[in-house]
Amino acid sequence: MKQSCMFVDASSVVRRVAKRILATPDMTVFESGSGAEAVEMCRKTMPHVIVVSTNLPDMSAVDLIRQIRAIDDPAAPKLLISLVEMDVGAIMRARRAGADGYLLKPFDRGQLLDSFRTLKIAA
Repeated sequence: MKQSCMFVDASSVVRRVAKRILATPDMTVFESGSGAEAVEMCRKTMPHVIVVSTNLPDMSAVDLIRQIRAIDDPAAPKLLISLVEMDVGAIMRARRAGADGYLLKPFDRGQLLDSFRTLKIAA
């Protein structure tokens, strides 16, 4: 079964790097530069994994996580927040909102693939 993920990040460079690492015949990678766009995309097709940056231009990562979790979809996605530095408070707020974990930026191929393996997603 083909997996899908979405990277929601204001940085097109971060989105492009993630797509280059993860896009395979078994993984479709969607990109969004804003929270509002990500919510609309999730309403149409819910990805298996969503990585939400803490640097979105239009809403906080916690608000976006809550909005995605509120979408009535049986395919409850795995949600990660991505941060530039370790921030336990931000991670805990994201977990309370429904996040499954976190990813530190900048990430490399090994870190990103390890995070997806931890979530039991084939990448």
